Amino acid sequence: MPAEERIRIETEADIINARQKGRELAGGLGFSSTDLTMIATAVSELARNIIEYAVRGEICFLLSSEDGRQGVAIIAHDDGPGISDVDQAMRDGYSTGAGLGLGLPGVRRLMDEFDITSELGKGTTITVMKWRQ
Repeated sequence: MPAEERIRIETEADIINARQKGRELAGGLGFSSTDLTMIATAVSELARNIIEYAVRGEICFLLSSEDGRQGVAIIAHDDGPGISDVDQAMRDGYSTGAGLGLGLPGVRRLMDEFDITSELGKGTTITVMKWRQ
């Protein structure tokens, strides 16, 4: 199993492909079905945000091992407009689009680790991690 996989995100079909790849990689590490669903949901939200706000980007999956535990890191990156107020974007209910504003806060709740960096005019990178229990 490769230690890294990259999926270009430009279409709705790419969202499905990324979800499936996330489930496949995490499944290979022995994640529970509940965790697989959480990972697939997080990937879907991250990929959908790329299409909605940046038009295109990529999701990278990295397998990780630390202190005897295994996990999968998911890095969503785009070169879009960036997020003007990251703190506000992380609040439940806030959305600049047509959604309910649950995407990024929901991803943060689903995963074990969450980091976001964004620069106006240069894009956004969100890195999340899920450890196998």
